[in-house]
Amino acid sequence: MSDFMKLVNSWSVTQFVHTFGGLFEESPWVAERSWALRPFNSLEHMMNIMKHVVETSDDEVILQLLRNHPDLGARISMSSNSVKEQAGAGLDSLSPEMYDELNQLNKEYTSRFGFPFILAVKGHTAQSILESMRQRRSRNRDEEFQTALNEVFKIATIRLEKWLVQIGHEHEIEPKPAVEPKRTMYYGKGDVWLYRSYAKPLTGIGSIPESPFTGRSNVLFGMNIKVAVQGDAFLPSFTEGDNSSIVATDSMKNFILKHAASYTGATVEGFLAYVSQLFLETYPQMMKVQMTADQIPFEDVPIGVDGCYRSSTMVFRYSQNDRGTAAIEAERKGNQIEWSNHFSGLADLRLIKVKGSEFAGFIKDEYTSLPETRDRPLFIFLDINWRYHDPRDGMDDTRGRYVAAEQVSDIAAAVFHECRSASIQHLLYQIGLRVLKRFGQLSEVSFESNNRTWDTVLEEVTEGEGKVYTEPRPPYGFQGFSMTREDLEAEDNDSKREGRS
Repeated sequence: MSDFMKLVNSWSVTQFVHTFGGLFEESPWVAERSWALRPFNSLEHMMNIMKHVVETSDDEVILQLLRNHPDLGARISMSSNSVKEQAGAGLDSLSPEMYDELNQLNKEYTSRFGFPFILAVKGHTAQSILESMRQRRSRNRDEEFQTALNEVFKIATIRLEKWLVQIGHEHEIEPKPAVEPKRTMYYGKGDVWLYRSYAKPLTGIGSIPESPFTGRSNVLFGMNIKVAVQGDAFLPSFTEGDNSSIVATDSMKNFILKHAASYTGATVEGFLAYVSQLFLETYPQMMKVQMTADQIPFEDVPIGVDGCYRSSTMVFRYSQNDRGTAAIEAERKGNQIEWSNHFSGLADLRLIKVKGSEFAGFIKDEYTSLPETRDRPLFIFLDINWRYHDPRDGMDDTRGRYVAAEQVSDIAAAVFHECRSASIQHLLYQIGLRVLKRFGQLSEVSFESNNRTWDTVLEEVTEGEGKVYTEPRPPYGFQGFSMTREDLEAEDNDSKREGRS
């Protein structure tokens, strides 16, 4: 036992409660009851005693402890600890829109569970707090009660560590043992090609200025799927050759194909969510299912009838153009199945702009051979991914909040047309702002792009302003970038300050 802990153990109950009574929000009784259980071998031991005191209290007492916590972002009187913690997460400077949403989510959560939403906000942003609220509000009360209590314990531990730093005794915090890296272990099936005819049409897509797309018939609904499953039960198949828990990957393929017939939705995301949940419900040895898919696009074929053209309802053209993509990760948590990760996307979009792009002002040194260009053609390969605040918006097309890859593709083309970009990086940023502006249900958009601009062979042609190009040399430049709603809000604030619309 350190000299510091001997000092703590010697304190009177008054001094002990004065020092540690604020670790648990408006609940000095936790420190008071814990004092009687001295001596403490370490501060970690003391905190474990405090947790035990709380956990062995009556349910009504614990419930009151939860209710003592203020609503996150609330503009009310609260403890000084809560004020500083919430300010550190940016909750004291929310935009009016974010404040209104946070206030509404707080009301819905408290009405559902009977206690406020509690989160140890250290390391969080306002946006990540909102996303956590959206996800946790759908749980059952018992599960959320325990989650809230665990967050109370995290908050108390963070407050204790902060106090130790303030008094110069951070060395009293016992270092946590290194976490053993988890074993990588999964198996699955790839290239599961699936074609479903006469699936449910995709409807209810809101119109946007950049795109004519408002839905698709889904007469042909195709995708190429990859599935991977994880679970400790599969370890003997690797270490001992024991396949008694193994679901053959051929069976996985058949499972996916069979359930394509019973899927009643209209989107790739919805199908992946539907099948991944069925995998977990059917095979208890599976703890996590990861599924990805590329949608196979089919284009309408115009057919001439009585001097007019209309799209055939039976003949379609297999497209080699850009395509929608999606990924879903479903995980078993006790008796619940949760969506632990998701994204939607657009892959292999290829756009060329013959003029109106530039690239100048970059570093020039002894390695530089690239000249500055003020008006160049620009050919890019582009993948775009996005995440929803609420994953269900992407999985359930009946909610009316689905973001179609076709509209994102059209936004990218429209911004490319409008924007005189200083670089590909600048172009990506402008596309991201537009996507986030059009779709408030998205929390993030990310990009990976390649520069495939042709090499110029001749600067002039016999007539007109044309030039002659050829394919570029093999090395190519690439860019990666992600954006959140905070980028859009910052841009909007800058526009207001500068008087831009």
